[in-house]
Amino acid sequence: MTAVRLKLSALMFLEYFVWGAWYVTMGTYLGQALRFSGTEIGLAYGATAIAAMISPFFVGMVADRFFASERVLAVLHLAGAALLYVASRVTSFGVFYALLIGYALCFMPTLALSNSLSFDHLRDPQREFPQVRVLGTIGWIVAGLLVGRLGLEPTAVPLRLAAGASLVLGFFSLLLPHTPPHAAGQPLRARDVIGLDALSLFRDRSFATFMAGSFLLCIPLQFYYAFTNLYLNEIGFAEPASKMTLGQVSELGFMILLPWFLVRLGVKRILLAGMAAWTLRYLFFAAGNTGSLAWMLYAGILLHGICYDFFFVTGQIYADQQASVRIRAAAQGLLAFITLGAGLLIGAWLSGRVVQSYTSAAGGHDWRSIWLVPAGFALVVLLVFAVLFRPSAASAKDLAAAQP
Repeated sequence: MTAVRLKLSALMFLEYFVWGAWYVTMGTYLGQALRFSGTEIGLAYGATAIAAMISPFFVGMVADRFFASERVLAVLHLAGAALLYVASRVTSFGVFYALLIGYALCFMPTLALSNSLSFDHLRDPQREFPQVRVLGTIGWIVAGLLVGRLGLEPTAVPLRLAAGASLVLGFFSLLLPHTPPHAAGQPLRARDVIGLDALSLFRDRSFATFMAGSFLLCIPLQFYYAFTNLYLNEIGFAEPASKMTLGQVSELGFMILLPWFLVRLGVKRILLAGMAAWTLRYLFFAAGNTGSLAWMLYAGILLHGICYDFFFVTGQIYADQQASVRIRAAAQGLLAFITLGAGLLIGAWLSGRVVQSYTSAAGGHDWRSIWLVPAGFALVVLLVFAVLFRPSAASAKDLAAAQP
């Protein structure tokens, strides 16, 4: 492995270690240690969605035009480290929320920047990038295992661990290969930044159905990210942060199998399977317990590979295949804006309201009723999608061929 690839692999490991260290268990810390309400926890998880809607503007208007990528990464991670550390020391929701939004605005652009910097310095990105990017998933798994094994979930330590790793990553970014801005001197249009040129694809009913379904499915998705760790801790499931990393292991496995499934099942069946997995996951959580039905909790976690790969990764491939070369980047930008931005933001608000409505006076939760809400929501989306989505332009073989 070359020195450049080693650096890029380390970049990915640290990037996702930082994210995995605080994101998975923040709900438990806010709910059990700081006693924030369900609504407040939901709003906190919406911070990254707000940043996801804004970060394309930052990357397009600043990072791509004025500064070298490695320097932007360094500044953002160092600033993020400071904000996250201060956030770990406050107990007021208003102050914490403001700091968290500030941190998310620093962190979310680094996801796209780390990818683009890697593409710039790999000789064969299509073949080499997956081998580099897999270190990111490993970083997320290591963070979860560390936090879970040490029993740090209801404490502020995961936030401080992420802040420390962010500090290391900030200085390490200065050692990355020099990557000057690509769009220096080029005119900037807002429609380019958020992908408005891809709106022409909505003339195809199936593509419009796909985008609407992706948006709607991201609403129940946020229940998992915001409240699964709190739920598992509350019902006494041992070391939930460690066990939740099984979801990332599943994600790796199904990513490898995805081209095989695409050829044999086709894009519509794959997407429907991904949607069905979200419904099934929440039904498992609603019915599971730490006794004889603990297998349901494990199954709900392990379904993450199908939930994520079969719908979101397949969806990214489908959007890429539907768009012409001229608007492919715009299509991906619009998909990210609608799903990771708007969909998850609404999901964060709704999940918080639902959890709060099923919170007892003593602070406990009626988790069975809570999980049935996103299960029903995902099922309705599945049924409507099954009727309206009829892809025709891209064949399953074309989609499979798009996999690196």
